[in-house]
Amino acid sequence: MKIPKQAAPANAALRQTNEPKRPEALPGYQVLDLNPEQVFDDLAQLSAFVCGTPMALVSLLDGERQWFKAKVGLDLKQMPREHAFCQDAMRAGDVQEIPDAAADARFALNPLVTGAPNIRFYAGAPLLTSEGQLLGTLCALDTVPRQLSADQREALRILARQVTGHLELRRIRRQLEDERQQLAGLLRMATNSDEAAYANGRTEIFVKQDQRLVRVATADLRYVEALGDYVTLHTTRERLTVYGTMKDLETKLPARDFARVHRKYIVRLDRIAAIEADTALLDSSGGHLAGQTGAPVRVPIGSSYKAGLLGRLNLV
Repeated sequence: MKIPKQAAPANAALRQTNEPKRPEALPGYQVLDLNPEQVFDDLAQLSAFVCGTPMALVSLLDGERQWFKAKVGLDLKQMPREHAFCQDAMRAGDVQEIPDAAADARFALNPLVTGAPNIRFYAGAPLLTSEGQLLGTLCALDTVPRQLSADQREALRILARQVTGHLELRRIRRQLEDERQQLAGLLRMATNSDEAAYANGRTEIFVKQDQRLVRVATADLRYVEALGDYVTLHTTRERLTVYGTMKDLETKLPARDFARVHRKYIVRLDRIAAIEADTALLDSSGGHLAGQTGAPVRVPIGSSYKAGLLGRLNLV
């Protein structure tokens, strides 16, 4: 018994409508060329069982090949697309059944019919996504002619919908994970931005000296000097030497107001009165230290810091 060919214009129209987008849609499911998965193997096995066939496939078609996500009774992983029964079946819109491929002019010369695995019977249900894209088929095959009952055809439709449902869940999970990572990235950016804004808005810091915490207004701080394992904070009123590192101080001081000019020095930008060669002259006005003459403080500028410092100054 032969199944009449579908009208060529209908097939051609369906292929023209869906084919350009279909291969582009398939990679979004991230399923090709991966290891077998139990859920798809089970659905293929159940398809063979309900159809009474020794072979069944979850078959996906990209632009050039037919690849088997799950298979029963076949050792092949893929085959050229031009040999695939599924490329016709998935465009049929419903279960396509070929009772005897050797007696069907469309498939009689197919190498899968004339040689191993010697297919005679084929029944395939299209895998149609919620967006209307055809990904492949769930199919049952046999080496002898046969015909499905109405109940078997309906079971194959149901199982095909289950395959598509699991593919859709895979795609949705991947999209949710991508969105989660994007959201986490945005949150990190927002947190970093908030922290930077907070750091830039600080007007005071606390430093530990002996057994007490001392409040230092950043507006009073002229520069910071490293002395071995200690740092000295030079303010307009006093000098405070504390245990710590320049890196610690650099992260605590508002970045918009201070700049590292040397491996041993951090200066407040609005205290720079002049730059002479590789030296910054810091204004010491407003100081109240005993013996302070008001002469500018000379702070060396490291060669690796000079370009960055000059870039932050309003040069004319």
